[in-house]
Amino acid sequence: MPQRPRSDRPRAGYRLMHVHAHPDDESSKGAASTAMYVAEGVDVHVATCTGGERGSILNPKMERPDIEANITEVRRQEMERARDILGIRQDWLGFVDSGWPEGDPKPPLPEGCFATLPVEEAAAPLVRLMRSFRPHVVTTYDERGGYPHPDHIMCHKVSVAAFEAAGDPDRYPDAGEPWQPLKLYYHQGFNRPRTQALHDEMLRHGLESPYAERLEKWEAEPEWDARITTRVPCSDYFGVRDQALMAHATQIDPDGPWFAIPHEIQAAVWPTEDFELVVSHVDAPTPEDDLFAGIPDPDGLGPA
Repeated sequence: MPQRPRSDRPRAGYRLMHVHAHPDDESSKGAASTAMYVAEGVDVHVATCTGGERGSILNPKMERPDIEANITEVRRQEMERARDILGIRQDWLGFVDSGWPEGDPKPPLPEGCFATLPVEEAAAPLVRLMRSFRPHVVTTYDERGGYPHPDHIMCHKVSVAAFEAAGDPDRYPDAGEPWQPLKLYYHQGFNRPRTQALHDEMLRHGLESPYAERLEKWEAEPEWDARITTRVPCSDYFGVRDQALMAHATQIDPDGPWFAIPHEIQAAVWPTEDFELVVSHVDAPTPEDDLFAGIPDPDGLGPA
């Protein structure tokens, strides 16, 4: 799919909010389309639910005592760098990372962490932020969290609750003037067809695929893959995406599988980032190639 020019789509006045569980999620999910929309003039705001305090250090080069002792501050600094690279606004919702429980059976989650809170309580700061920023479009994770981290699943619940409540004057009356976002999307970037296509193209070029083992264990879910409604062409911004991701140095090994597939192969085989339109308060027939499809221009410059 060739990437089409977008210079004919003025974006001043449009607002997009991504709700993510941890610092680095904004760079690993939808970051290329984020960078593209920013370049077009969209005001993009990321709400980060937790500080990633209980996240593991996943880059061997960063496994140092000084990093481990100051992981909260280090991850905040990483987020600042990624934020600058993407050109976004960003706010912390202030919740504490739940960690990834391990064992069989898994231990209980730490007391007071994000995933243990009542959804109504945890949604409050996000409602306030939505009413303040007034996004036209909101994105978050599907009901499985993208993957089953307890914070990702909680992020889904809180985002859906806040999207529904933000426009209701009877709910959270002290959280600012009501504002109803017009569209809600789930990220569906880690889908099997995309992974299979990239894997096959790597093999066709005689290159080692980082996805071989994953695909062997990945059961086909055609009904799940069919949930994708929106494919946003953004391959021109894959480099920006990778720069933002590498800013999270504790979480990303620059020699790891995230960067194993050349941009040329990615752009040729799968030049889009993919989403599922879940709620729309405007006429937005699917499939579509733009998160703002159907939303009138806020400044009266014509349709999106």
